[in-house]
Amino acid sequence: MRNKSKDIAVTGFALFSMFFGAGNLLFPPYLGLVSGQSWIVSLIGFVLADVGLALLVMAASAKCSGDLDKVLNRAGKNTSKLIGIAAVLCIGPLLAIPRTAATTFEMGITPILGEMNITASVIFSIIFFGLTLALTIRPSKVVDIIGKVLTPTLLIVLAILIVKGIITPIGDLNPEAMIENNPFQEGISQGYLTMDALGAAALATVIITSIHEKGYVNSRDKVKLTMKAGLVAGIALTLVYGGLTYLGATLSNLPGNPYGVNTPQASLMVVITNGLFGYPGKIVLCAIVSLACLTTAIGLTSATGKYFSSITNGKLKYEITVIVVCVFSAIVSNFGVGTIIKFSGPILEIVYPVLMVLVIMTLVSENIKNDNAFKGAALATFVVSLLSVANSLWQVAPFTTKLPLATFGFNWIIPAIVGALIGSCIKNSARSSMYEIE
Repeated sequence: MRNKSKDIAVTGFALFSMFFGAGNLLFPPYLGLVSGQSWIVSLIGFVLADVGLALLVMAASAKCSGDLDKVLNRAGKNTSKLIGIAAVLCIGPLLAIPRTAATTFEMGITPILGEMNITASVIFSIIFFGLTLALTIRPSKVVDIIGKVLTPTLLIVLAILIVKGIITPIGDLNPEAMIENNPFQEGISQGYLTMDALGAAALATVIITSIHEKGYVNSRDKVKLTMKAGLVAGIALTLVYGGLTYLGATLSNLPGNPYGVNTPQASLMVVITNGLFGYPGKIVLCAIVSLACLTTAIGLTSATGKYFSSITNGKLKYEITVIVVCVFSAIVSNFGVGTIIKFSGPILEIVYPVLMVLVIMTLVSENIKNDNAFKGAALATFVVSLLSVANSLWQVAPFTTKLPLATFGFNWIIPAIVGALIGSCIKNSARSSMYEIE
């Protein structure tokens, strides 16, 4: 007999753990550090860019039966494939999955055992991804393994850390923010870097598969349970982010100001746990990082395997894909957290906005009759995002900083609307299969 409340809770906790990985540990404490007393403003921006967008993506994906291609389909077959593959590679073997192992090694293992050479890093990556592969190779068990066993342990350890930091804070909050951007914009930027909104599109497939195997075969039931599970995950994420951001803010006004904007993100959690618990704090941190990053690696590896199996109509086997992902991710992880973050920023600032525009339009797709509106919005967003990244690197398109909402990191919204309006004026050549979504 099915227990709907229990199924929602287990699935929601599993989804929380899949989301809560390397970036979710790295960025909130840093955001608190650089924002000082404005940490709540930064947190709001962070939650909107992370939890808010992720839930929108979950809604769109659930509406499309967990099929990422269907979410993107009305932008054109080739465009949807390109965006889908780029998004899955970002949350897969190129960036997010390797970052989980690198973060675990740098934040969990190195503080306990001391600095180690590349050989130790390679050995650790083999062990980490060997375990990931063992827990991912059977996709039907992924959600239950994470939701029933790993997540409760992670939440207990996180709660201990956050409560201790609130009761006995390390220091006072700096009344001045350290950053050039306003705190809200900084929160948006850091929220992008978690890659959760990208991950949500792929993770919805894992969640819907699990719900189906629990006996929920009706499409409406699957959508409702997916969204309720997403809400459970979103609330848990927001609470944890608030705690971690506050902990970072308690480092913002220490005597001598030892930590500034150039402080490596990976070192902050080490400083916080050591300040709260001393040496035992390193053990606490190791447990948090290992559980958070392992659960995320499992979820994203499974999602990547399902996606590439789906778009090749089963020609690329799930088992083969996850093996390749684990091997490739093990190699990339040895470049280190800093290198992976530096490499990921420009890519995400191009891929993220395009995906967001198409997700939002998918949610109201019944009211948009012309597929060219999707194509126009996607093209305009891509061009503005590409120019924005080029300007941040080489100062070649300064006008992008003058566009409406640029201060908040959303300079692509007005161009997307204009692109959609222009596209809607162009006669539709063919009906899209997206129009047939359940």
